[in-house]
Amino acid sequence: MYLIIGAVVVLASVLGGFTMVGGKLLALWHLNEFIVIIGCAAGSWVVATPIKVIKASFAGIKGVFKGPKYKREDYVDLLKLIYELLVKMRREGMMAIEAHIEQPNDSSIFQKYPKVLADHHMLDFITDCVRLIVGGNMAPHELESLLEYELETHHHEALEPSHSVQKVADALPGFGIVAAVLGIINTMSIVGSAAPSEIGEKVASALVGTFLGILVSYGFVGPISSAMENRAHEDGKAFEVVKMALIASLRGYAPSVAIEFARKLLFSDVRPTFQDLEADLKAAKG
Repeated sequence: MYLIIGAVVVLASVLGGFTMVGGKLLALWHLNEFIVIIGCAAGSWVVATPIKVIKASFAGIKGVFKGPKYKREDYVDLLKLIYELLVKMRREGMMAIEAHIEQPNDSSIFQKYPKVLADHHMLDFITDCVRLIVGGNMAPHELESLLEYELETHHHEALEPSHSVQKVADALPGFGIVAAVLGIINTMSIVGSAAPSEIGEKVASALVGTFLGILVSYGFVGPISSAMENRAHEDGKAFEVVKMALIASLRGYAPSVAIEFARKLLFSDVRPTFQDLEADLKAAKG
């Protein structure tokens, strides 16, 4: 919603300021300039970007309009899920959790949290981590180092779409200059045989190319890239929460304390209070 509002403000400011000094909006509409700029940007993006990143970029742009993947109540459910797994391991032993992590879709614990169960990236991360704890006989610092490498790889992959879109934003002003140069070449070809009014119109058309390249870059594509990057950081926080809780548990802390360590990692706008989370954990334990 805020993304749309911001785009409307950008357009209203540019077009409103232009018309306030007597400019005519139709003077900014030159289809050939759009074709050159957008076509060059799209073509160079396809040449430079792997197909998986292109697909992820479209999904990331769509995700910016949808909102964050995990909201406050989803983080509470995620913490409750980890808490139940830790409690079961502590009460019944490591092997008691094996069936739950091998077949999470049939697990009575995982079935309580459909949002986590539907997120296959998160589900695989949780089950793989718990599987290492159950059968890996790893020291806490060894598991922590391994999970840090995994999260680093995950974050790098999650940021690839935003970096790719940012490169398009960086290139757009240059393609605007290409469109403007083509317009000037076309203008120079008729100097001496055309009326001054026609030459002025073609020069104005050429300058629109520079204008469009800069506007689309800094007004739309660049901000979308930044929004995608922020969203990737927000969505990655859930994985850090899981890592913290499991590492704290492996270090010997009680499940409730391990979950409190994880709660501290959450951003303030999605972090439940200590009292609210404690009540939720008691309900899950019951």
